[in-house]
Amino acid sequence: MKRKIAVITTSRADYSHLCWPLRDLSSHPDIHLQLIVLGPHLSPDFGMTVRQIEADGFSIASRIECLLSSDTDIGMAKTIGLATLGLADCLGQMRPDLLLVTADRYEMLAPASVAVALRIPIVHIEGGEISEGAIDDAIRNALTKLSHIHFTSTHTARARVIAMGEEPWRVHAAGSPSLDHLRRSTLLTREQLESHLDLNLSSPFALVGYHPATLARDTTREAQSLFEALENLPLNIVFCYPNADAGGRRLLELSKAFCHSHPDAKIYQNLDPITYWSLLKNAKLLIGNSSSGIMEAASFAVPVVNVGSRQKGRERAANVLDAEPQSSNILEKISQALTNDFSRSLQGMTNPYGDGQAAARIVEVLASVPLNETLLVKKAQPL
Repeated sequence: MKRKIAVITTSRADYSHLCWPLRDLSSHPDIHLQLIVLGPHLSPDFGMTVRQIEADGFSIASRIECLLSSDTDIGMAKTIGLATLGLADCLGQMRPDLLLVTADRYEMLAPASVAVALRIPIVHIEGGEISEGAIDDAIRNALTKLSHIHFTSTHTARARVIAMGEEPWRVHAAGSPSLDHLRRSTLLTREQLESHLDLNLSSPFALVGYHPATLARDTTREAQSLFEALENLPLNIVFCYPNADAGGRRLLELSKAFCHSHPDAKIYQNLDPITYWSLLKNAKLLIGNSSSGIMEAASFAVPVVNVGSRQKGRERAANVLDAEPQSSNILEKISQALTNDFSRSLQGMTNPYGDGQAAARIVEVLASVPLNETLLVKKAQPL
């Protein structure tokens, strides 16, 4: 019999990482893929990105409506509760052999909690990393300890997961699956991007990906300095929508107001993975606190100005310049990033997050790992 592997995707962020593992899982002769979609994927406010999943040819086994129309931390907490209720029925009926979750979004606590109660082994992608300025850090570590098989993006992350008490045989350094796009997908040319987005890219542009710093009581307190700096940026600007976190709607209002007063600035509700990576490849600079500046930009040697605390502690390549959330420091780092000397220093750099072959490594393990009590019973490691 085929082994049943259920995969959770909640938003454009994790789907962009899961796309190639999903393709390889769905085509494997010994695996029956069950894709569960929930949260922002099903929200018109975030572009109904479930349609992109369907356009990519994936069959959706279950849709869980759970995202509150809210901009508060209470809304985030209630979303976890609604997702838990929906997933209890969904997973209780499916009873997959394995449940795959990824990264560190707060919604991922719901499927992991349900799976533990139902004795479903959990597979976690991208554990062992650090992001000290966001609740993502605590969520990622919680998912690690709830999980039974781990795929880390770097060798350092693997060592950290093992240091957390996980048995080494369970922990695999696969690389980040988002980089598979850069090796296996056909990215858009500049001309195709211009046509697809109705955007003039003849002048250099900066991509801005900025999300709430969810560990702060005021999750958008660092944003004012960023927008002050953008007023003096000598480049056109393309904004990406912020995440569905507390404060995300406030950031969206600020971004739209900026675009209204700067005709050369554009904002896009939803950029599918291929379009986003294509834009990143063509950007002169990435500014903000998105993990894409840490994990994927290095593959294109695109300079990154990482603002504030959200990504503090993550491994990063030489293309990342960290800026304090002060407009003067942000502009100082932007000036440095735009110099010819800095660009030349990035030639030949390698990305610590992998080689674009993560999906194959992940699927090989999932297709062969023994599905018995040994998988569920985690052995304590010696102190």
